[in-house]
Amino acid sequence: MSTSSKISNIIGEVDEQHQNPPINPTPDSKNEPSPSPSPSPSPPDPSIVVVEAQMATTHSKDSAPSPSWFTPKRLLLIFCVINMLNYLDRGVIASNGVNGSLETCDDKGVCKAGSGIQGDFKLNNFQDGVLSSAFMVGLLVASPIFASLSKSYNPFRLIGVGLSVWTFATAGCGISFDFWSIAICRMLVGVGEASFISLAAPFIDDNAPVAQKTAWLAMFYMCIPTGIALGYVYGGFVGSHFNWRYAFLIEAFLMLPFAILGFIMKPLQLKGFAPAESKKALASETVASLTEEASNGLVSVGNEGIGNQGPEKIFKSSGANQFSRFAKDMKVLLVDKVYVVNVLGYIAYNFVIGAYSYWGPKAGYNIYHMSNADMMFGGVTIVCGILGTISGGLILDRMNATISNAFKLLFGATFLGAIFCFTAFCIKSLYGFIALFAVGELLVFATQAPVNFVCLHCVRPSLRPLSMAISTVSIHIFGDVPSSPLVGVFQDHVNNWRTTSLVLTSVLFLASGIWFVGIFLKGVDRFNEDSENQVSKANMKPLLEENGNNPSEA
Repeated sequence: MSTSSKISNIIGEVDEQHQNPPINPTPDSKNEPSPSPSPSPSPPDPSIVVVEAQMATTHSKDSAPSPSWFTPKRLLLIFCVINMLNYLDRGVIASNGVNGSLETCDDKGVCKAGSGIQGDFKLNNFQDGVLSSAFMVGLLVASPIFASLSKSYNPFRLIGVGLSVWTFATAGCGISFDFWSIAICRMLVGVGEASFISLAAPFIDDNAPVAQKTAWLAMFYMCIPTGIALGYVYGGFVGSHFNWRYAFLIEAFLMLPFAILGFIMKPLQLKGFAPAESKKALASETVASLTEEASNGLVSVGNEGIGNQGPEKIFKSSGANQFSRFAKDMKVLLVDKVYVVNVLGYIAYNFVIGAYSYWGPKAGYNIYHMSNADMMFGGVTIVCGILGTISGGLILDRMNATISNAFKLLFGATFLGAIFCFTAFCIKSLYGFIALFAVGELLVFATQAPVNFVCLHCVRPSLRPLSMAISTVSIHIFGDVPSSPLVGVFQDHVNNWRTTSLVLTSVLFLASGIWFVGIFLKGVDRFNEDSENQVSKANMKPLLEENGNNPSEA
């Protein structure tokens, strides 16, 4: 019998023993003669030892009681506060009170002192823009890395690491002394946020009530427009009344308790991930991976194969397999038609939203001569962002949250939203524009929960962090990052903001068309699918559970 078959049999026997534990022997059974011992027992196979070690570790971790303080609702509340702080920081760095302006002088030689970051460090507009790009570089580079590490390290602890980096980097922005120091700190802020945006949504999806999954996701993503808007107000107030540095220092102080919480609380386990807190767990995962490759003829299994490799050698080889495992997971995502269509639609959608957020006030001022375009667009975005995001989640739950229904909602909301926004820019009346544009934004923001629901449920549980990370990277690299300069170039060419706004809004029709294709794809909800190793089904359960059987553990 080959070693790979032997390992498979052992896994089956141990799994059967976990499901049907042996009954303690009775007094009568003790009197039965035992078989004669073998004169020279053979040493145990190292691969069997590794598998049995992991099964024992898994059993002990699964039987551990849930933390008494954490409940799903508290988890949602904590993650919403953290998400709001993340996006509060994005609003702060863009606010006039913190970002500031350069020193200016009039024709009479009277100069007005510079303010904020730009004034203190004497940054030109290009350097000022680099601060935003530095943050995005850290975010986009680190997101896939944290998602990949979640297979080897506890995801909850990774969030703690990321929030710690975020806290220290934000404090570093407050004590920075020149352009390069604050640019490096902004990049590290992006690195810290990457762990949270990749891993928080799967935790919420695991522990949300079945009938309210998208509603919970909607509440989480509602914090994005709310956080940015609060950042504008908070940054402007602190910058004008105190000093822009205090804005960052206070942010760091507010995030510090949550960073500490990620280390002192008992770590939560994501659905689809075997506990990977020790070398034994990681080594046994490598055994399963090598066994699968052996069955496919990718590696040799014999006297010098898996069977004669000890746990230490297997653990060392696991480091070399990190990249190949990441490449394998990426291939799974890229050949998944449902995932690819969903992300492509999301890219087109974010292309428009990103340009709206940057150019919207200027377009409104030039088309309708708004004296308070900033307040007008900001107010409409906050209200419609909150109401639209929550409504999208509630509607999908009422429709029965499936991938097909999610695509129907994505198509319908985006298509109708595009019609209202397009019509708004055709109207010459300011009040008519505001009314139609508000309805359009309300519909457009209803897509936030459904699009992320598809990202989480069209892949197996162990791929959800990577799915969220690649989605985030894609919508920024191909969406809002290039959209603002491209719209600027187009406006320079046509020199007509109404035409530019209409052309930009028409991209929403492209997004709705892409999502329309998703309705006809065979989307399978893989939320309850086993992990790729299928070692222990008990690990597929979320750590936090609210049920009638164990109310004390909720």
